Amino acid sequence: MKKTIVAFAIAFSLFSCNKEEQVKTATEKTAYVNTVELMEKYTESKDLQAKYKQKGETMGRELDQQVKRFQEEAQNFQRNAQANGPEWAQRKGAELQKREQELTYAQQSMMRQLQDESGVEMDSMKSRMKKFIQDYGKKNGYTYIYGTGEASTILYGKDGLDITDKILKELNDKYKAPAKEEEKAPATTEAEKK
Repeated sequence: MKKTIVAFAIAFSLFSCNKEEQVKTATEKTAYVNTVELMEKYTESKDLQAKYKQKGETMGRELDQQVKRFQEEAQNFQRNAQANGPEWAQRKGAELQKREQELTYAQQSMMRQLQDESGVEMDSMKSRMKKFIQDYGKKNGYTYIYGTGEASTILYGKDGLDITDKILKELNDKYKAPAKEEEKAPATTEAEKK
């Protein structure tokens, strides 16, 4: 009899715990964000990519001019090597080899500089994005907001739980808002001057 009562008490307590867990789960609000899509469509991300693409092209043009001058010198060297003798050819060849190494180092340095600068700005943007999603979750009563993408933490999610578009819209609106205020500010100061 005691064993039956103990077994019944254990079963009842397990059932009660399970019931509490079901109620708790039913009241939790969850959603997910496609982080790859967010990065591809977020205006600030696009602006940063365009900025560093343009900066890379500008720096690349300067380096290209140096490379062209080097190539011209190398062609002249080949033409003049026999006429100026072996000593001149050896000395000039060493100079050209040194310049070629310098150009290679300059290219590597430029690439590293662009990667470092863009990496810092992208990391900062990602931190702001993460903070925004956390604030969005708190403001809208979410218990969890998961991320999907390359480093996926969700293998399946109902379409109705995907809030990527909502987050993207609010992030873009927030990103554009300061720019609009800055555009209005000079117009006001010009009107005040008149």
